Amino acid sequence: MFASRVFPWLQRRGIHYGWVVAAITFLTMLTMSAALGLPGAMMQPLGREFGWSTEQVSSTLALRFALFGLMGPFAAVLMERYGLRAVMCVGLALVGSGMALVTFASQLWQLFIVWSLMLGVGTGMTALVLGAVVANRWFVARRGLVVGMLTASSATGQLAFLPVAAWMIEHWGWRSAVAPVFVGAALIALLCLLFVRNRPSDLGLLPYGQTPAEASKVAAAVPVAMNWRTPFVVLREASASRTFWILAGTFFICGLSTNGLVQTHFISLCGDNGLGAVPAASVLAMMGAFDFVGTILSGWLSDRYDNRKLLFWYYGLRGLSLFWLPHSEFTIYGLGLFAMFYGLDWIATVPPTVKLAGATFGPQKVGLVFGWVFAAHQLGAATAAYGAGFARTLLLTYTPALYTAGAACLLAAVVVMAIRRPGTPAKTAPAAAARA
Repeated sequence: MFASRVFPWLQRRGIHYGWVVAAITFLTMLTMSAALGLPGAMMQPLGREFGWSTEQVSSTLALRFALFGLMGPFAAVLMERYGLRAVMCVGLALVGSGMALVTFASQLWQLFIVWSLMLGVGTGMTALVLGAVVANRWFVARRGLVVGMLTASSATGQLAFLPVAAWMIEHWGWRSAVAPVFVGAALIALLCLLFVRNRPSDLGLLPYGQTPAEASKVAAAVPVAMNWRTPFVVLREASASRTFWILAGTFFICGLSTNGLVQTHFISLCGDNGLGAVPAASVLAMMGAFDFVGTILSGWLSDRYDNRKLLFWYYGLRGLSLFWLPHSEFTIYGLGLFAMFYGLDWIATVPPTVKLAGATFGPQKVGLVFGWVFAAHQLGAATAAYGAGFARTLLLTYTPALYTAGAACLLAAVVVMAIRRPGTPAKTAPAAAARA
């Protein structure tokens, strides 16, 4: 009802309704990412109150990252079957409830339920796959820019909210910090219910920038049948492509070097080096500011330049910045320099990765294929979340984890150049057999 009232008003002013859906998606992903980043600020207070080690708390976060990623391909099925609006509302409800219930947790198994299960599934339903699906359904022109904007919200929410959370934890206790996420999830779920529509055709529209001639070609394409076996069918088809394995492998390293390592352990790392939680969270917020600019710029660049070369520079600079971090002496100058270089490409890798997946596998399958690529990202994050926590407990330092992640990024920078140039079809096993 509300959408049908807003749509004519926007149309008279030359504004496509896709921008409304993109804006609400931005807020949804922002809130979800804030929920993902919050446990990093709560790790030490929980350990002090309940006697849990860094490794124990990290294990709950590692499982959450794994579920978060593995939900990706199936989130695309849910969006196809039940619609964007239903999936977004259910995901927000799970995350809001999980953050509220964590305030009653006193046993480690309870933390696994609310943080690993509820947050993992809820955020997985509205992760980067949601941004990819919205961009591909509602936009033809400016698609790379939209992916960049939505991706920026995902990283920025994780980082920008942390100073507020750290301040609330310091003054009012760790339980108080869940309130903004809970309220935000409830309000944005209401916006989704009122204004989000599943496809442009629901309002009699074409996607932004699509001509009627292009629409007829898309309509003539054979749609991908969606059921619970579809993600595995698409995975089997995609796995015959070298490009898929390169994208999945490099995105595994992306997760290893961002969400799992820095997002989860940065405040604890700074604490080991004499920096308080609030200043450390402020450095993360600085990264979020640079990331917001860098990721939107990356979306703009991905529409204009070779996406392989963009990924080469992103992974290379990230690797060098991780090598620098242990030698920054954790001063304002040293951490500021790290925040600038690392923040600019925190998740700037996403728009080129989505563009390369779309160019290789087509718009019909890009959501599902990227879902599996994103699953690899989160498995990398889970590996780093637990591995860095284990290393910290065993060796009393995060330095080996930082060096390992930096070296992996440099490897990814080299490997990504093996992807075929955009526009060159990847050779798959069935295609090769047919030519033989």
